[in-house]
Amino acid sequence: MTVIAIDGTFASGKGTLGKRLAAHYGYAYLDTGKLYRAAAAKALAAGADLTDDAACADFAASLSLADLEDPILKSGPVGAAASKVAVHTKVRDALLHFQRNFALAPPKPFTGAVLDGRDIGTVICPGADVKLYVDADPEVRAERRYKELLSYGEDVTFESVLAQLQERDHRDMNRETAPLKPAANAHLLDTTNLSIDAAFTAAISIVEAALK
Repeated sequence: MTVIAIDGTFASGKGTLGKRLAAHYGYAYLDTGKLYRAAAAKALAAGADLTDDAACADFAASLSLADLEDPILKSGPVGAAASKVAVHTKVRDALLHFQRNFALAPPKPFTGAVLDGRDIGTVICPGADVKLYVDADPEVRAERRYKELLSYGEDVTFESVLAQLQERDHRDMNRETAPLKPAANAHLLDTTNLSIDAAFTAAISIVEAALK
């Protein structure tokens, strides 16, 4: 069973890389950020307090893979709420088993798994066969997210997206539980000046070298 763990900052391209690596190797793929988005979406729909650890954990514990297909998870408000929900220890505990089970026992007929998120290599799968940490300059990431939100029809400005991204980075990197940081043995991949194809080629080189 091969496990590839991909961590990194928001809008750095880790999700796209995760999907392409999974398709390339024929592995199952899990965007773990969608778990937090789905829990946040449920909390928002119920009018729950996003600072309530126990309540948010209940929503997290009720998730299934089907919940990750809801288009609302791509929206800006849900993304912002997800970052707030993710700081809760009980929420992360509720999702820990879900993620580890996916990595170690992926859906059939897959013989490996690719997971991307913010604590995969450090907490969820510390024994992963390959660990990547993907990052890019904040302005470049904000531009990517800005264009994405515009494509969804959202009324946003680049400045507001950049401000939210910087706030999110700070929250993710400074939370008490499972802060975002590279695993000690992670391979760093900066996508600032890389196209999607170039980043994918670089990632393949890293994975191939690590699996030898």
